[in-house]
Amino acid sequence: MSTPVRLLLCDDHAVVRAGLRALLSSADGIEVVGEAGSGEEALAMAGRLHPDVVLMDLQLGEGMDGVTATRRLTAQGGTRVLVLTMFDTDADITRAIEAGATGYLLKAERPDELFAAIHSAASGRTALSAPVADRLLARMRSPRPTLSDREQEILTQLARGLGNREIARALFISEATVKTHLGRIYAKLEVETRAGAVAVAKERRLLP
Repeated sequence: MSTPVRLLLCDDHAVVRAGLRALLSSADGIEVVGEAGSGEEALAMAGRLHPDVVLMDLQLGEGMDGVTATRRLTAQGGTRVLVLTMFDTDADITRAIEAGATGYLLKAERPDELFAAIHSAASGRTALSAPVADRLLARMRSPRPTLSDREQEILTQLARGLGNREIARALFISEATVKTHLGRIYAKLEVETRAGAVAVAKERRLLP
């Protein structure tokens, strides 16, 4: 028989961890070697237990979040991280994958899909829930919005929390000009608010 995949669970909800452990106990070739309730605990336990895969939630309450924990775990090498979360926003997916996650699953996934993803992650193969894969493909197919130099400058000032008057003073232009450019920025980013513009810009790497 092949050696089972050594799995470390990381979720801040004890009930969720207990449910996952019970579920995974029925899976062939998977051994749960530990449970962590925080990112810090996951790092410490991974150092002691040397799991093949860490099943990582993204939202871990206070302290280190799942993305930071993923980045630190994968930087150490030897351990794969498979994200298991309820969140499927573009920003969450991008941050997790950039942090080094081997896969990204949603908690609504079927048990057999979870089992298969754990084995895939242990082998270094990417495992994605179908909705997550669809979102990634859609982003790759959609062209990045092109901002003019002035729009880029205003967006950068916007991200710093400056109001229209402050942006106008900083760039030596009128408030009316700022408003005109903001309208164009909103249209290109398909948003309606300042906060929305900053969030989308960060997600699409339009900010320095």
